[in-house]
Amino acid sequence: MTDAPLRRGRASLTLSFFAQGVTFALLVTRIPAIQDRYGISDRLLPVFLAAVPILAGVGSVITEKVVARVRPGIVLRWAQPLVMLGLLAAGAGDALWEAALALGVFGLAVGALDASMNMIGVSLQRAYGRSIMLGFHAAYSLGGIVGASMAWAGAHWNLSLLMSYLPAVAVLLPAVFVGSRWYVAGGAAADTDGADGAGGGRDGAAVSLRLLMPLCLVMSFAYIGDSTVSNWSAKYLHDVLGSSEQLSTVPYNVYMVTTLLGRTVGDLGVRRFGAVAVVRFGSVLAAAGFAVVATAGGAWVGMLGFTMLGFGLCVVMPQTFVAAARMFPGASETAIARLNVFNYVGFLIGSPLVGVLGDAWSYRGAMLVPMVLVLATLVYAKSFDAPPARYGGGHERPRTADVG
Repeated sequence: MTDAPLRRGRASLTLSFFAQGVTFALLVTRIPAIQDRYGISDRLLPVFLAAVPILAGVGSVITEKVVARVRPGIVLRWAQPLVMLGLLAAGAGDALWEAALALGVFGLAVGALDASMNMIGVSLQRAYGRSIMLGFHAAYSLGGIVGASMAWAGAHWNLSLLMSYLPAVAVLLPAVFVGSRWYVAGGAAADTDGADGAGGGRDGAAVSLRLLMPLCLVMSFAYIGDSTVSNWSAKYLHDVLGSSEQLSTVPYNVYMVTTLLGRTVGDLGVRRFGAVAVVRFGSVLAAAGFAVVATAGGAWVGMLGFTMLGFGLCVVMPQTFVAAARMFPGASETAIARLNVFNYVGFLIGSPLVGVLGDAWSYRGAMLVPMVLVLATLVYAKSFDAPPARYGGGHERPRTADVG
């Protein structure tokens, strides 16, 4: 494959990651508004919130089966518009069943989207012959910042949910749909010399859950840490460290900015030092961030801890997908789909974990639990190891590829 199709494929996938970052941020940052619009009680809200990642896990499992018959690019081409339409529907309805239907569609589609995006991203990295995966996730972080900013503007100007969501969907949906014609996925078997990759990534029987489990645990631990920041940073700064309400909104924004910066330079770190060293450094830095948060004497020190968390955690998740594909070169799509389920497992556990421990013990002590879990990634760091010739810093190697 020539460089031009690879560059177009990389650009179109980067746009998809960015669009998903915008879409997801628009949903999660307006949860209180959605609750008010549909009259969802505080008791029922956790059911709705848990249903989305559960259905996303189901969507990821379904994607594993679908990509055995069609290319991941085709799944992504149709899943991303469904996610955006699910967002619009969540902002347009009035009845409780409409909220349930919209969030159900959103959850199922987002699982298919996450799995297929990372399948294509790993395959493109293989085609390039060097680390580029963190760059895709940097685009997602940038989209998250844009989406959160749009949500703030909608709330500030008292716009309806539909009017808050409509501009983003009107611009991004046609853009990603047009861009989907250039999705490129190098065959999974391209990791082995002499193979053309035709269907090589789709042998589900070749994926051993026992061998994959260390990476599944790492993925869960990372998302437990991530959801701790997204769900509890504002409350922790305000209630425990005594910050103002305005200042308490800053840590999550800082966290998103640091994930963007860390992922922007992360590929260079992988090329220079290797994935194992980068994951180890990220895990230690994230654990240190949790320690700083847990022992902080004031709001600004706590902010420093959340900043460290962003820089540390941001490199772990993307490299876990890459490691899974490398571990099962003949069944990389299946491995990624199964690993992606543990993204949602971590989110489901992490969201209530700090709250339960904080109420039963203390919120400072609760921060030590995700710290230990993130630090446990060091035990599994060798799972991220790569053969010496796999990722070089040289020019892209031509690969046979399928166009989705």
